[in-house]
Amino acid sequence: MAHNEVKIGKSDVQATALGLGTNAVGGYNLFPNLKDEDGLELVKTGLNNGIKLLDTAFVYGLGHSEELVGQAMKEFDRHSFALATKGAQDFSTGEQVIDNSPAFLTAQVEASLKRLDTDYIDVYYIHFPDHDTPKAEAVGALERLKEQGKIRAIGLSNFSLAQIKEANADGYVDVVEDEFSLLHQDHAVDMMPYLKENGISFVPYFPLASGLLTGKYDHDVKFPKDDIRSQISDFQEPRYSNALAAIEKVRPIAGEHNASVAQTVLAWYMKNPLISVVIPGAKKASQVEANAKAMDVELSDAEYKAIDDAFVKFQTATSGKSLADPD
Repeated sequence: MAHNEVKIGKSDVQATALGLGTNAVGGYNLFPNLKDEDGLELVKTGLNNGIKLLDTAFVYGLGHSEELVGQAMKEFDRHSFALATKGAQDFSTGEQVIDNSPAFLTAQVEASLKRLDTDYIDVYYIHFPDHDTPKAEAVGALERLKEQGKIRAIGLSNFSLAQIKEANADGYVDVVEDEFSLLHQDHAVDMMPYLKENGISFVPYFPLASGLLTGKYDHDVKFPKDDIRSQISDFQEPRYSNALAAIEKVRPIAGEHNASVAQTVLAWYMKNPLISVVIPGAKKASQVEANAKAMDVELSDAEYKAIDDAFVKFQTATSGKSLADPD
């Protein structure tokens, strides 16, 4: 295996540098026409191909993704991989409310354990920050669950740098997950260096920018209204053309490694010293299998820099997020 296992923050959780994002496993509220059997197959394919981190969340199908991931992992040794999930969304009123209160997070962890049908969660993320809860108190609730052995590492997702610092007042935060890709590099300026200095792992989501960084799109693409991609800035001009031009520069490097553009881009993240685990999602088992092969692609320093240089336009653009955060 080309890429060694990584340790998550200050915890004793080990994972591979490549994980599997499972928003298309049971995430019927995010994607049209998902089938449960495809979702089960995705998870099993990941574990069978050496991927050792599964990343899910309550909001993917409102618990359905967790249930499917829980079913799929039954055929594997539970101690042979790490499992991450996320919570903070309260739908009890019918509307989505973000809640980081200790009581709510504690109840969410218990509910996730039931849906996943497991005794412990390796990484539990507060999925979004709320407006009212002092962040160190929210993390304190997770620290108590960690002491009880219900979770093994504490994560934050979609928190600003100021919120991360507040949440990490006691040094309990192990890992931060946020949007980062060659097309969305804003966090490389301040957040990611702070995490590195403080022994906090960074996990980028949307690393393939909703498929754009796989090199499969051209100028004639159109998405239906119910496809999440129709709302994403990366698919709008002039960003879209700039992205396609940068991707062309990755193709010859991919060719040198007999790899796809997607595998080469994933290898870039795995070589990036500020990144711990990269978690591309997938809709088909064949994509998971192909992504796993990225673990065998070793870029030279010169190739890493060439890819970096190709996307230099996106280092200065503060593009923010592909999609708006829930408020």
